[in-house]
Amino acid sequence: MLRRTFLTGSLTTVAVGALQPTTARAEVAAVDEEFLTLLTNANQAQIPLVLANYQNAGDSIRTVARKARRLISAYVWGRSSYHHDATLLGPLGWLVDQLAARQHEDGLYDVGNLHSPPDSSFAIQDVCVLYSLLDADASAETAALRTTLATVIRKAAPALAVGGVHTPNHRWEVSAALARAHHLFPDRRYAARIDDWLDEGIDATPDGIYSERSSTYAAEVTNPCLLTIAWLRDKPALVDYVRRNLDATLYLLEPNGEVDTTASRRQDQKGLREVWWYLTQFRELALHTNDGRFTTVAKSIETRGTGELGDFLAEVLERPELAATLPAAAPVPTDFVQHFASQASVRVRRGARTATVFGGTDFHDIPVISSGLSTNPTFFKLRNGAAILESVRLSPQFFSTGHFRSDGLQVSGKTFKLSSEVKVPYHLPLPKRYRRSDGRYALTPDGRFYASMDFGHRPKQYRTLQTEVAVTEVADGFDLVFDFAGDETAYAIELCFRPGGTLAGVDTLDASGNYQLVAGTGSYTVGSDRIEFGPGTGPARVAMDPGERYTYLGGSLTPDGLRVYLTGRIPGRQVLRLRMS
Repeated sequence: MLRRTFLTGSLTTVAVGALQPTTARAEVAAVDEEFLTLLTNANQAQIPLVLANYQNAGDSIRTVARKARRLISAYVWGRSSYHHDATLLGPLGWLVDQLAARQHEDGLYDVGNLHSPPDSSFAIQDVCVLYSLLDADASAETAALRTTLATVIRKAAPALAVGGVHTPNHRWEVSAALARAHHLFPDRRYAARIDDWLDEGIDATPDGIYSERSSTYAAEVTNPCLLTIAWLRDKPALVDYVRRNLDATLYLLEPNGEVDTTASRRQDQKGLREVWWYLTQFRELALHTNDGRFTTVAKSIETRGTGELGDFLAEVLERPELAATLPAAAPVPTDFVQHFASQASVRVRRGARTATVFGGTDFHDIPVISSGLSTNPTFFKLRNGAAILESVRLSPQFFSTGHFRSDGLQVSGKTFKLSSEVKVPYHLPLPKRYRRSDGRYALTPDGRFYASMDFGHRPKQYRTLQTEVAVTEVADGFDLVFDFAGDETAYAIELCFRPGGTLAGVDTLDASGNYQLVAGTGSYTVGSDRIEFGPGTGPARVAMDPGERYTYLGGSLTPDGLRVYLTGRIPGRQVLRLRMS
């Protein structure tokens, strides 16, 4: 069966067979017509949007390539209302010309980073798909486009085969781009470079979490790239890394289709992430492993219909086996306590109720704020249907050291213990042997700031704060018990609820979403879903101090939402009861 036949849209069956770069198969499966219709309609909805602004001067080369991919998917797909529509050729010509014109002589592009092999690889992967689809379609009207695209690929691939990367996922993006280029225009240098990167090993833990701990990069880069390399370079062992990551993702899913990202080391540790990005990965692994749980997730994404699902049409046109009817659905986990030891986190789910406990920050080992580190101070989240407590955070007033971040996690039945110890020095005079008559001492850190004080050689007196938070699941919610020991000071606990609900029992502090629970029990309600919290601990106002690392640069850790504060004094104990109804 020729792939070109599939592009006509006339098929009722597809050949299936995992991870092979040809569509010649012995096994034939029925086409999932609903899935193809969904992707077709989603892609068709994208076309007017692309045509309306395809000449946007602010587009990165990656955006240019993605716009071209959307148009070409529609142009070659026999079931699309834009199939061989001549009105697409002019915009396509402009976009393809941009792909060539903005390429440096060394074959690379600027995408924020200059002459960037990894950022160029994102675009080149799409360029290879564009060429493959147009080549399979073999329309005479696109011959010039194919020539330009081939030139772009041939110019870029040698640079990717010698260039470097910045982050773990970049290795797999570059390797996948080289795998595509090698499949189209074979060159032993490309294969050798792929093997170099793979020989470093895949950065995945035994529990299926990649080193960046990021849903964004797992879904958009690492998983699809490993599958591409496995398919084109005949390396089926890579598929198991994807299978394990998707298995872990089952326990990070929220009932509304979001993915928990609390433990991430990348940008998504402070934002929302939706599961739709995983669509074809769950489909492929459902077909490859016959795992009906993966079928359930894939079908839930299709039923929900959110996200840019039209972008997946190109993948299915390139690999028609992804459109095969999926194995029978099986229930996904909805009642569990799942401990991810590699990131010191626990996920608890009881039907529509979920919770996250997190103690896996990098802050204690690497006490800086930087991309690539897990520094999120949120240590607990809770959902009761549509009522969502986005974060619970704690900030002691202790020498501007900032939020409580747990140094690990201990699990004991239904109790999860978080703890930290913060020591702040007062520095004593230098021993005589280190003193200088000119007073010019080394510029050194004391843990919070730098000064020409040669701090490393000074004896110290310490002030210490010890904090322990025990999170215990109870019948209708959770108890959070805070134990504080150390020098007397104040603290604030911040509960941040997602906008859209109604708070009751709290005092309004200002018009910007800040409230305080002074006494009794407060509540947050969305429809029939409710989270109750308390008791209040008095009217004292204590600021949430993000710490000098943030405030020195004017930074903030104030989360978006409805923020309720409870305050208290150290040393002592406070019990926060969270109940769901």
